[in-house]
Amino acid sequence: MTIAQQITPANRQLPDIDAAARGLYIDGQWRPSQSGRQIDVVDPSTGAILAVVPDATIEDARASVDAAAAAAPSWRATPPRRRSEILRRCFELMIERSEMLATLISVENGKALKDARGEVAYAAEFFRWNAEEAVRISGEFGVAPSGTNRIIVDYQPIGICLLITPWNFPAAMATRKIAPALAAGCTVILKPASETPLTAYALAAIYEEAGVPKGVVNVLTTTTPGPITAEVLADPRVRKLSFTGSTGVGRQLLAEAAKNVISCSMELGGNAPFVVFDDADLDAALDGAMIAKMRNAGEACTAANRFYVQSGIYDAFAQGLADRMSALKVGSGVEVDTDCGPMITRKAVEKIGRLVDDAKAKGARVLCGGDMPSGAGFFYPPTVLASVSEDSEMAQEEIFGPVAPLYRFETEEEAIASANDTEYGLAAYVYTRDLARGLRVSSGIEAGMIALNRGLVSDPAAPFGGVKQSGLGREGGQHHGIAEFMEAKYIATSF
Repeated sequence: MTIAQQITPANRQLPDIDAAARGLYIDGQWRPSQSGRQIDVVDPSTGAILAVVPDATIEDARASVDAAAAAAPSWRATPPRRRSEILRRCFELMIERSEMLATLISVENGKALKDARGEVAYAAEFFRWNAEEAVRISGEFGVAPSGTNRIIVDYQPIGICLLITPWNFPAAMATRKIAPALAAGCTVILKPASETPLTAYALAAIYEEAGVPKGVVNVLTTTTPGPITAEVLADPRVRKLSFTGSTGVGRQLLAEAAKNVISCSMELGGNAPFVVFDDADLDAALDGAMIAKMRNAGEACTAANRFYVQSGIYDAFAQGLADRMSALKVGSGVEVDTDCGPMITRKAVEKIGRLVDDAKAKGARVLCGGDMPSGAGFFYPPTVLASVSEDSEMAQEEIFGPVAPLYRFETEEEAIASANDTEYGLAAYVYTRDLARGLRVSSGIEAGMIALNRGLVSDPAAPFGGVKQSGLGREGGQHHGIAEFMEAKYIATSF
């Protein structure tokens, strides 16, 4: 089945895949890799090759740093209002092309179209938010306690930034980094995931149309990220690394960045607990569970990974969740009625299957799903497992798929201890009608973000990030996100 045949009805906008795959984007030009090698982009719904994109070399990486360095003085000197206007135009163009971008995301990532539309709106909002922040970068002025001098603090762009983004949110993870970097006056090199490069290249064309000068944003795709990243980070002109991905890779990048003392922002893995107390509104908790678990079919670092449900409501919650999960339609992401699209790769499906099989072997009961399907595409059915053992691998390992494991608890203290029994600390979810308990438990859970009686935590206006092995720094928020791309310069003066 071709992409055009999958997209229904007939008036849906077909993305221009060939335009998105026209080359590396360096110094405002589309160019092939210097090696001539290419990367296959695969449709997860069918396993078919959608397009090919260039496989960048170390020479291409050097060219991107040169381009970013050449563009840096002019972009740094661009008035904040002008930078703001360009970012605002990026937002407007993304909204105008939202259906095309959503379809492109669904095609190359596999996510359900409704999720892809949500991602585009979320991704665009980072440009609108940071357009407003660009004109609000202020310094500080005060008198030293001794009275002998004045303290002036100026905030300046940190410099050239290397941005590395994952495949699960190919638009939002890029704009969450690019928008504040550009607002701060930095130039950037983006390395998107090789599984989903088309969205990054389509967005690069939008940035150019919006007025982003050549060299300010550069985009490289590669199958050899280690050598490419090492080459870029070894260049003394590069002063920032912002990475979203697994904790394992994050550790390696931190070690590489340490060689040149490069500032790092790390948004890493998660193992989010979803805690439901007996006094919770059952329907609200189930609604929130479906959002927290099934956004992007569970392929999200903020996805609920462990469901801790108090004994009094456990059976009703388990049955309600199984009923809702089993009613979801599994299919190609671009079909308008799909609720759960495919996973990103066959390897991802095999990992989910391994975790589910391990849980079943240790006593878990399957309430729905639980079996790997056959046929084309990389699908796994929405699955609910009851009576999951704390010894199961999925209790400690990020599932990254449409599987909800349920654990029973009795006391508030037990819930907090179980929620914290992980090396990760990105997001957590708490449902209770008792506000005092909700705030108490939110305070006790070791996570950078807590959704209290909500199934969605992400917001461009709020600081996004985790604690423990889930990362360093914050993205988004009133000032947190843009501060990651700036340096404070202190000037002492007497007058």
